[in-house]
Amino acid sequence: MKNAALFIVDVQNDFLPGGALAVPRGDEVIEPVNRLISSFDTVLASKDWHPPRTLHFDQWPVHCVRGTEGAAFPPGLNISRIQKIFLKGTGYADDGYSAFEATNEDLESYLRIRGIDRLVVTGLATDYCVKATAIAAARKGFEVYVVKEAVRAVNLQPDDEQKAFEEMQAAGVRIISENQIHRL
Repeated sequence: MKNAALFIVDVQNDFLPGGALAVPRGDEVIEPVNRLISSFDTVLASKDWHPPRTLHFDQWPVHCVRGTEGAAFPPGLNISRIQKIFLKGTGYADDGYSAFEATNEDLESYLRIRGIDRLVVTGLATDYCVKATAIAAARKGFEVYVVKEAVRAVNLQPDDEQKAFEEMQAAGVRIISENQIHRL
């Protein structure tokens, strides 16, 4: 798909069932993400990449500490086509919900230099990092899509995912089904 990138947000072991900050049914995004990968020339990903001590852990359990197994991609995720990984939450006072807050490279510049103007967002969690990344992309002028089958929410409140979808749509993000990807 020309001028578009598939963006995989934080599909890491600590966010999967059994992980330190597991997203319920988070592992269910792996198959749809793997199916989508073949439709894109550009595949990018983000990772939470926290230091061992950070203010972020005052709010959340310790998770995705850089270099740990919890911060790694799960074995079932096809990472062979990922061209760049954007690391976020890397500082002591850095939450890093949006991939546009990555500290190892500027995501917006990376996309613009490559002529990418459409971003298809997948990953974890719908109500946190997926939402923050999608809304930030829309505010920066990108055409943004979130694939329903390829995201899962934390849902601290039962309707958090629905609220996240509504917030994203209000910001101009289109929520689509996997079978609509070929119509973009």
